[in-house]
Amino acid sequence: MNSVVAPQPVRRVASEQTVLPAALASDDTRGRILEASLRLFAERGYAGTSIRDIAGAVGIQSATLYGHFPSKEHILAVLAEAGHEAHRRMLADALAGAGTDPADQLAALVRAHVMAHAELAMLSIVANVELHALSADLVGGSLAARSESERLFTGAITRGIELGRFSTPDAWLAAAAIGGMGLRVAYWFGPGSSMSAETVADTYVEFALRILGAASPIRDPH
Repeated sequence: MNSVVAPQPVRRVASEQTVLPAALASDDTRGRILEASLRLFAERGYAGTSIRDIAGAVGIQSATLYGHFPSKEHILAVLAEAGHEAHRRMLADALAGAGTDPADQLAALVRAHVMAHAELAMLSIVANVELHALSADLVGGSLAARSESERLFTGAITRGIELGRFSTPDAWLAAAAIGGMGLRVAYWFGPGSSMSAETVADTYVEFALRILGAASPIRDPH
């Protein structure tokens, strides 16, 4: 008799690594609450996760959790802002070392963008997909960091257009297309990926430059 193998559930995110930025990573109770929340929000969604779920994953009572965070929304706010700020910082650092040529700047930004979504996959998904769940009082830090990241991309693209390096009808739409393309890496890149994150990032640079009508793709010499 042939045995029937039950199909494996489809994961919302391919990565199985719960990675927090260094500023949040900690073995104390607060750090473990953030780590457990990140994993549950990424796998089940914010709406599909309860305070009791988080407390159970940490091994504490709900009352103990409330001693560290006044609500589930406050946990999400910390994670979302950390995700957007980590992404902004990676872009800013990449741009600072990219020189003055807009194509080199764009290449550096795309590599950093893709690497952020590959290395911080769960955090990237939670920070972007669940942002709508935050109230106006708690979303400000995330929106500010997101706006700055957008400005870095559109700035490089606009400079490229002005210097004749890029040809695209709209700088913002080009940035949105390139950004969205890189954001999806967080969903599918994981342990079973056939390529390294660096290879994916370099390939996405070529895609981005083609979107911008650049004369020739640029690969990282390293």
